[in-house]
Amino acid sequence: MAEFTMELNDEQKEVRDWLHGFAADVIRPAAAEWDEREETPWPVIQEAAKVGIYSLDFYAQQYFDPTGLGIPMAMEELFWGDAGIALSIVGTGLAAVGVLANGTEEQIGTWIPQMYGDANDVKVAAFCSSEPDAGSDVASMRTRAVYDEAKDEWVLNGTKTWATNGGIANVHVVVAVVDAELGSKGHASFIVPPNTPGLSQGQKFKKHGIRASHTAEVVLENVRVPGSCLLGGKERLDQRLARARERAKTGGERVKNAAMATFEASRPAVGAMAVGTARAAYEVALDYAKTREQFGRPIIDNQGVAFQLADMRTSIDAARLLVWRASWMAINGKQFTAAEGSMSKLFASETAKKVTAQAVQILGGNGYTREYPVERMHRDAAIYTIFEGTSEIQRLVIARTLSGMSIR
Repeated sequence: MAEFTMELNDEQKEVRDWLHGFAADVIRPAAAEWDEREETPWPVIQEAAKVGIYSLDFYAQQYFDPTGLGIPMAMEELFWGDAGIALSIVGTGLAAVGVLANGTEEQIGTWIPQMYGDANDVKVAAFCSSEPDAGSDVASMRTRAVYDEAKDEWVLNGTKTWATNGGIANVHVVVAVVDAELGSKGHASFIVPPNTPGLSQGQKFKKHGIRASHTAEVVLENVRVPGSCLLGGKERLDQRLARARERAKTGGERVKNAAMATFEASRPAVGAMAVGTARAAYEVALDYAKTREQFGRPIIDNQGVAFQLADMRTSIDAARLLVWRASWMAINGKQFTAAEGSMSKLFASETAKKVTAQAVQILGGNGYTREYPVERMHRDAAIYTIFEGTSEIQRLVIARTLSGMSIR
């Protein structure tokens, strides 16, 4: 087990500097254009693939970093560049995590490479969990998966929403209900291979922020997938459902469902994304405050501005430490006994919203225009308190964990 440290080693620093250079030289110059276009920035994704950032090997190296800091370090640097483009680059990772968290070794080896493609033919993947009537309330999920034993196929029907890369993905990972009586414990995850009949893109959303990231509905109409596309396999599913039924009778411990396993693994990474956006806005505000003059002196000479910047930096560093702690705990098998993963996402998300708003305020009228990037960063930051578990859901998870009570 790696010891927890706040100091990156030489190899990590080299990767960090490499990512920062890509974010500064490739992502940032393209950010405003793709925000306005509200389209997937395929050329930037391809550039990331060419240099090895958008690849299974790169994310595997960061994911299995024994310190746990590889993924949060990478997320922070890329999202420092731009949240919308960065999400287009890393969005496939959520589907990959879904397979890693629930799939067999064969499924991991078969499907994750197809999610990325290669530098000459990049692909993306989508993780489909939320529904029009089941966002945070996963127990209300309506998408159904029914097993056709005669053909060894699963038949999926339903509509997913808020899916990053939904409809344009090469591979979709879909969470569906297999036993409605078990509520959220009766869910399972399925791979929908490329060009499977019955899967189509529904509404594409025009968003407040992260506009360069494609977000859409995914419609499933009698989508048939082979039995081998059930993540984890049917034997493991049957065993899990049997345990859930028994515990439901006896009131025993809760069983985690497929979607929650994915979100729990990704929460610190989302926190790192928020840290990157907050840091970017803080740096713009700091530079502006040191050069913008009012009444014959830089505005940072005023305590009202200087103290805001001090609070911004303090919150960013605190958020990073929570993210790093949770990431280290996760890779080293430490249980989140105080919901440390949710803590990291909650604090980092709220920090990003607050810091970007403060940056707009420090820039004044300029901060409210698209001539300066803090306007875009402020719009982008709003998503962190919403997706992959709202701030309210994180507080609920933390409160339940601390109290042991079923707080509603």
